[in-house]
Amino acid sequence: MDLKSLIRDIPDFPKPGIVFRDITTLLRDAKGLRYTIDLLKQRCVDANLTVDYVVGMESRGFIFGTPLAYELGAGFIPVRKPGKLPSAVHSIEYQLEYGTDCLEIHQDAIQPDCKVLIVDDLIATGGTAAATAKLLQLCGCNLVGFGFIIELRDLNGRASLPNVPIISLVEY
Repeated sequence: MDLKSLIRDIPDFPKPGIVFRDITTLLRDAKGLRYTIDLLKQRCVDANLTVDYVVGMESRGFIFGTPLAYELGAGFIPVRKPGKLPSAVHSIEYQLEYGTDCLEIHQDAIQPDCKVLIVDDLIATGGTAAATAKLLQLCGCNLVGFGFIIELRDLNGRASLPNVPIISLVEY
């Protein structure tokens, strides 16, 4: 299946010169969504990734991370924006191309030495994924890899990530 054909390009969003890769058209396609999760699972199996938990960042990481966790027989851990988690959290502030942002994870979400895979819809500059990896370091777990549906290769996000396997299904 050609996943690119299910991803809509929105020119000049959110600002002029940017081409936004819209996954809502992929999500509404039942066969495409199933294929995406199955392919991501297969790539994890092919890379010999054994995971205890899949971590997904708010909010599109939840969409792909939860069914992938189910398929891998793992738990799912959400990483959220500030103020969304009700218990004690680890927080990290990180740079964006237009300012800063912050992510949080429950301090008791993951036991030390567990194997964790980070999943999100897209990697661009890698800032959000790198920040999530740093949060997981605070938890004392073992990051075994990253999984992305889309990778924007020209932005070289891989360079900001730890040296673990990186899976991407579609490259632009």
